[in-house]
Amino acid sequence: MRKVLVLLLPPLLAACASVERLALPAAAPLPGTDLTRAAPPPGERVDHEDWSIFLSRYVAPDAQGVNRVAYAQVTPADRARLDGYLTDLQAVDPARLTREQQLAYWINLYNAVTVDVILENYPVASIRDITDGPLSFGPWDRPLVQVAGETLTLNDIEHRIIRPTFNEPRIHYALNCAAVGCPNLMARAWQAETLERDFTAAEHAYINDPRGVRFDDRGGPILSKIYIWFREDFGPNEKAVLAYIETAANPDLRARLQKAPRVRAYKYDWALNDATAGF
Repeated sequence: MRKVLVLLLPPLLAACASVERLALPAAAPLPGTDLTRAAPPPGERVDHEDWSIFLSRYVAPDAQGVNRVAYAQVTPADRARLDGYLTDLQAVDPARLTREQQLAYWINLYNAVTVDVILENYPVASIRDITDGPLSFGPWDRPLVQVAGETLTLNDIEHRIIRPTFNEPRIHYALNCAAVGCPNLMARAWQAETLERDFTAAEHAYINDPRGVRFDDRGGPILSKIYIWFREDFGPNEKAVLAYIETAANPDLRARLQKAPRVRAYKYDWALNDATAGF
């Protein structure tokens, strides 16, 4: 009986992750808006300095390389700085930005709003505990910001603006949902001028970290759930996703994946990326 359960566990775990995938919004443009029309170069500079200052003060890696946020240590002055930054971002007209400026803008807005939501509800064990009723699984459908006259949720920013507009799978290494299992929240703001370099570094770091790819006792790959939640962003099927991962894997990881190409499970740690729990 135990052997049967062991054999059945991987497909059951994959099925559970697939159900979660169905609950996520599809990557479809936000109807009736002009938020993604880009300007020709040079565009308009957006000042992300206050966000970089905040991140540099409160984001640091733990012993396992997980970037933690010292939510409990944020001073009233720095909380006001974050609120001011979010106010300034909401005054920006995205149509005046180039494509690269827009992408950096949306990433920073998403991440700063997420941190702000955690601070408003802190202490909390997980972002998924911040709900709006019995059928809510987090704050992602909560109206939180206004940009160019449009009221937006975090799901709007990720699934209805960034994903369908930019067609960039590495966005999933940049957007941070305040969870340990998520790719690291960078300790500085994203900038249009360094997007490619930072995407490459974030992708490499996550894929070669146990949060992205690890193995069970039998050598079967265990992937982060982002690779099934957003599978279509990485490839048409599981085999294609594994091939995609191999392109950024270190040689030893690539060799292990090639020997065991079938995914055994998808996992994700929703615990808050809180510094008080990480050191």
